Amino acid sequence: MAVSDAENAFRSDTTCGTLLQQLQQIWDEVGESDDERDKMLLQIDQECLDVYKRKVDQAAKSRAHLLQALADAKIELSSLVLALEEKNVVVPDKSTGTIKEQLAAIAPTLEQLWELKDERKKEFADVQSQIQKICGEIAGNLKLTEQAEPPTVNEDDLSLKKLDEFHSKLQELQKEKSDRLHKVLDFVSTVHDLCSVLGMDFFSVIIEVHPSLNDSIGVQSKSISNETLSKLAKTVVDLKDDKMKRLQKLQELAGQLFDLWNLMDTSSEERSLFDHVTCNISATVDEVTIPGALALDLIEQAEVEVERLDHLKASKMKEIAFKRQGELEQIFAHAHIETDPEAARGKIMALIESGSIEPSELVADLDDQIIKAKEEAGSRKEILDKVEKWMSACEEESWLEDYNRDENRYSSSRGAHLNLKRAEKARVLVNKIPALVDTLVAKTRAWEEDRQMSFVYDGVPLLAMLDEYAMLRQDREEEKLRMRDKKKFHEQITTEQEVFGSRPSPSRPLGPKKVVGPRANGGSNGTPNRRLSLSAHQGSNNGTRSINKGRRESTGQVAHTNHVAISKEDAASHISGTDTIPSTP
Repeated sequence: MAVSDAENAFRSDTTCGTLLQQLQQIWDEVGESDDERDKMLLQIDQECLDVYKRKVDQAAKSRAHLLQALADAKIELSSLVLALEEKNVVVPDKSTGTIKEQLAAIAPTLEQLWELKDERKKEFADVQSQIQKICGEIAGNLKLTEQAEPPTVNEDDLSLKKLDEFHSKLQELQKEKSDRLHKVLDFVSTVHDLCSVLGMDFFSVIIEVHPSLNDSIGVQSKSISNETLSKLAKTVVDLKDDKMKRLQKLQELAGQLFDLWNLMDTSSEERSLFDHVTCNISATVDEVTIPGALALDLIEQAEVEVERLDHLKASKMKEIAFKRQGELEQIFAHAHIETDPEAARGKIMALIESGSIEPSELVADLDDQIIKAKEEAGSRKEILDKVEKWMSACEEESWLEDYNRDENRYSSSRGAHLNLKRAEKARVLVNKIPALVDTLVAKTRAWEEDRQMSFVYDGVPLLAMLDEYAMLRQDREEEKLRMRDKKKFHEQITTEQEVFGSRPSPSRPLGPKKVVGPRANGGSNGTPNRRLSLSAHQGSNNGTRSINKGRRESTGQVAHTNHVAISKEDAASHISGTDTIPSTP
């Protein structure tokens, strides 16, 4: 410790002068010459000068380094401010003072900007990386995106404006990705529904489009590329087209099944076995959503059933055709159209046995005849309804005549009051007959003019029936007048005989005889038939027209011989001294 203190004291006390004095003393003691002493002193001066020079050079170099550092710091500061575009950064404006003071003033700002630059670079790298990834997903390069190198950040522009541009682009890409993902999921859902209806394996279909569309893979990992969307759209179109074709095929088969079932009167139990086939016969494509409703095995099942029923139909064709013929005959019978069933059935039998016509064509022809027969019956319905009313009125007229001839009609026997009420209604109905006949004639003529054919009722022209009825009714009225006059004449004779006291001659009848006249249809009990028998009628529609014309032009005599005139003569020949004439058509 003492030695150290001594050295420090020595150093503090030692100067160049003291050392020079010590050197002089040593030289004096040694006895150095003056030349040697001058040389030594010169050498010492030169060495001191060299040391100063080195120190000056070092100091100059240090100053140059500091100036360069200050210049670099200023340049970097300005470049960072320009790249970051940070308006909140305060740049120190210190151009005075030492170099180190100027560097010390700039250093904090530089450190702040360096930290901000690092943060910005990370933000830019993150945004650009997301953009690169989404672009790769849209382009369909998922694997390349995962293995791609981090994006290069442009350090010359790290401004918030540029960062916002990248964020805006990222948002646009994220929205596009979301839209594409929704489209992909919608397509996948549509493919799933279509495959379910068509009975197809959904996974095998969807994996053919892209392996990432499998349900086991996450939603965000699904391919959203243009190629995937295009393939999905094409798959949906193909499946919809296939669905349309299958539905049309199934509806066609269902229609054939219904036709065959109706043809062969298949029971509802057998039909119910194919409800899953026929339930969509009138459905649209969008309405068919039941899984497996359009599966190929279901269509094949329907085809097999149609084929089976076709074979069965061929073996039962005779029964089916005769059934159709029976329907046709029934329609004609209800429409009072006379046909020849035996001839028609014989023709059907001959066609079936000869094999000259396909069974389906024969049934279709009979169906067409049934449709036409229904149309014909529909056109005749209004007239037939009036014919029924007319005939019902004639029946009531006939009953009323029989009732009027009954001398005990006003007796107090059981049911007399009911007959009295019926008679009142019958008189009202009988009074409407002329108007009803006129209306019927007008409608029948209009029908015949429209179709250029005669309206035939059970083989007899209706106008001829109406003409015959009009003639019989006119004859009856005339006969009633004659009988009324004859009755008045007999009553007058009886009165005169009673006045003059004379007795009636035994050769003359005491009262009018009651002779039952025949009906126009040959009935003798006063009950009319539902059809006029005009089998002897020789004329067609033209003949009927000629009868009507001849009757209007002459005084009641018909030039053309027909059953109407014959019936009139027969009716007149049976009329004798009675008070009524048959009124039934």
